[in-house]
Amino acid sequence: MSNATSTAPAFLKDLGHTGLAQTILESAWIFPTVETLHVLALALVFGSIAIVDLRLLGLASRERSVAGLAAQTLNWTWGAFALAVVSGVLLFLSNPVKYYDNVPFRIKLLLLALAGVNMLVFQLRAWPQVRPLPADAALPAAARWAGGLSLLFWVGVVTAGRWIAFTGY
Repeated sequence: MSNATSTAPAFLKDLGHTGLAQTILESAWIFPTVETLHVLALALVFGSIAIVDLRLLGLASRERSVAGLAAQTLNWTWGAFALAVVSGVLLFLSNPVKYYDNVPFRIKLLLLALAGVNMLVFQLRAWPQVRPLPADAALPAAARWAGGLSLLFWVGVVTAGRWIAFTGY
């Protein structure tokens, strides 16, 4: 979709004409490097979250407490998430109008928001009950639901992210 027919707000059109956006877009190596970092960061985010989610579902690491497992993965998750956000913003800057008009991009952002809400609800509702439990304790249904929804949302984020590249971007 060209800028002339885009529904993007004017500030996004202006953002695409900044020096940084043009440098990313015109460089032979910056965009692919940033995209590679983004994919690697998302793989680490998804992998570290999946470890905990599979534990919440009782499908893996059942010999370990959820709290212990979460403590070991949390720093990796947040570090990789920060890298994914920074690299994602740089990718977006390279052509904000095309990303804005891209349906899979919008789906990816929606799924990221849903994953964030799910995490917040888990932290506020289920985590206080889950944290003190030993490895062999039964987990509350709310924790299992949160793990399942988290996996679903993150698989969707990865799928939508890959789909972006195949929809005319």
